[in-house]
Amino acid sequence: MEALNMLIEKMKKTERPYNFEMIEKAYRYARSAHEGQQRQSGEPYFIHPVAVATILVELGMDTESIVAALLHDVVEDTECKLSDIEEMFGPEVATLVDGVTKLGRVPYCSREEQQAENVRKMLLAMSEDIRVIIIKLADRLHNMRTLQYLPEQKRRDKARETMDIYAPIAHRLGIRAVKEELEDLSIRYLDPVAVQEIEENLNMRKADREDLLNAIKEKIMARLKELNYTNVYIEGRVKSVNGIYRKMIIQGKAFEEIYDIYAVRIIVDTLTECYNILGVIHDIFHPIPGRFKDYISTPKPNMYQSLHTTVIGKRGVPFEVQIRTWEMHHTAEYGIAAHWKYKLGLKGQDKRDNRLSWIRQMLENQKDVEDVEDIVRSIKSDLAPEEVFAFTPKGDVISMPIGATVIDFAYTIHTAVGNRMVGAKVDGRIVPIDHKVKTGEIVEVLTTSSPGHGPSRDWLKIVQTGQARNKIRQWFKKERREENIIEGRTELEREFNRNGIHLPDDKMKEFLEDLAKRQHCNNIEELYAAIGYGGVMLSRIMPRIREEYQKIIKSEDIPDVHELLSISQAKSPRNNGGVIVEGLENCLVKFSRCCNPLPGDDIVGFITRGYGVSIHKRDCTNVPENFSDAEEPERWVNAHWDSHSKGEYKCDINVVGNNRRGMLADLTSQLAVMHIMIHAINAQENKQGQVVVSVTIGVNGQEHVSSILNRLSKIKGVVSAQRA
Repeated sequence: MEALNMLIEKMKKTERPYNFEMIEKAYRYARSAHEGQQRQSGEPYFIHPVAVATILVELGMDTESIVAALLHDVVEDTECKLSDIEEMFGPEVATLVDGVTKLGRVPYCSREEQQAENVRKMLLAMSEDIRVIIIKLADRLHNMRTLQYLPEQKRRDKARETMDIYAPIAHRLGIRAVKEELEDLSIRYLDPVAVQEIEENLNMRKADREDLLNAIKEKIMARLKELNYTNVYIEGRVKSVNGIYRKMIIQGKAFEEIYDIYAVRIIVDTLTECYNILGVIHDIFHPIPGRFKDYISTPKPNMYQSLHTTVIGKRGVPFEVQIRTWEMHHTAEYGIAAHWKYKLGLKGQDKRDNRLSWIRQMLENQKDVEDVEDIVRSIKSDLAPEEVFAFTPKGDVISMPIGATVIDFAYTIHTAVGNRMVGAKVDGRIVPIDHKVKTGEIVEVLTTSSPGHGPSRDWLKIVQTGQARNKIRQWFKKERREENIIEGRTELEREFNRNGIHLPDDKMKEFLEDLAKRQHCNNIEELYAAIGYGGVMLSRIMPRIREEYQKIIKSEDIPDVHELLSISQAKSPRNNGGVIVEGLENCLVKFSRCCNPLPGDDIVGFITRGYGVSIHKRDCTNVPENFSDAEEPERWVNAHWDSHSKGEYKCDINVVGNNRRGMLADLTSQLAVMHIMIHAINAQENKQGQVVVSVTIGVNGQEHVSSILNRLSKIKGVVSAQRA
């Protein structure tokens, strides 16, 4: 009960109207449900939900949120059911618990797919009630604080997921303290060496840093008092470890080159005072050009408002000054949690309130995405921590993630503008379609009224925002279905051929139907269409497809190797390549690139799945010494050269010689004199300073190669000439 008393004491200090009876009831219920469970640290499991509830109290959340935090793991980790939660604590709490609960009991093909579905569920729950994600952030924050008890790989996986998903969401919700702590905790596990270096730099300057910040605050306060600013609060801060890391490691800056390691925050009562005090700061200190940002007139998407300016004092150390009102400060620290409207969820929001429009947009972006892993990739771009602000010719401000292109700009304005786009002007000049928009640029989108005009498929590789990518896919999905099916079928067949995936027609149909089902498509045609317009990314799912294919070919239902060989023969022109394979007449033959066998070499055949017989030299490293010891001995067959066949075979040779001027010319001239076809040639210097020339030539047998090597070895400066 000590933990409960501490939690209640903390709630009483906030003076908010909490329902203590309901919270105590939830505490007792959850504690009983988790009885006997332990965390990785060996501590009782119930410490975790209490810690999550405590974080929510610090964020100023309401009774239902605290209750849901105490109960958030009982459905997933105990025998309790969601219906029990609803009966005892009401539908509101049950909805919150369900939204936070992970999908751990649902089987998925991969960890990435499970992560994507968890994120999808969170987004849908956020659309019903924004408190879901705030509880989830508190849950993740406490897990990150105790991450040291997990195995190393799990620590890194959790840290990566936190950096990719949860910290950006905390940023977009404007909860600065949670966002910075999540990032700092994550980076300690992702790059501990760099973090240690940063902390050493900060510790070395600790005394100097405190003296500097105190001197700056005293100087500012003294001047403001002279000007009769009495109700002003000033505080100093040091940039977060992750903030310094991003600039040192990612941007390649030295510690001394980071201008905003030190910052002073000035909080006043009115908006007018913010701009007046900005003038005072620029009078006291020397401002650095290009380092002023007005987030009051142009707030960030997460509702953040403040004036930022970077200045230099007499000590020559640059520092940032942030100026804001108390209301802005409260929003900057607690974001969406600072506003009572979160209780209503998105559906209860005033339509004129656009502070949460980004959540609606993210949901809209994911609506028609069949590739669930694409959700995570899209969210990473939609939750970009920094934005650029560009202007339309009419002066409207358009906010987009850094790296966004003029195509993204067009689709941000309106779907129809993007679909009719044919080009763009930036500051009056025509720019390429992949031009990345920068802050302050005036972008004019050039459109056409031609009917039937639409976006290009190549745009999917250029755009950076999930919004633009989704709208392009929607256009192709709606307007080009037949084209999508053809495109998708062609792409899938090409990938299957490249990966050696060949099945009889009935098995292939069954295989594709199963694949379509796993990609949330109703039939094979829908799968083709989804691949065609980019809803399903083959590059992402091919590893899984190969795994499934390997399982099928090892099952009893698949024909044996000789039957597979006959299938390959039916699909390919019959060509024995001058080789006779014992027991198989007129079969498809290919020469392996690992040893490039030639007439005269001792050879052996290996029956492949879908590509006929692969011919190897008997002494090739890929050929077992004893076939009976091989994994599938029945697939190795005897083979020998047909004495009556004539043809050209590719052969790789290496020539090593002194690195002199004209050496390569002499080699190619000699081959030309002998009427030898050169298919490929490459020359490079070895460690001894000699030139090594690798040539792929056309020959008719082993004796032919020997004569060629003999002629080449007589060229001036050649040290050796041999078959590769």
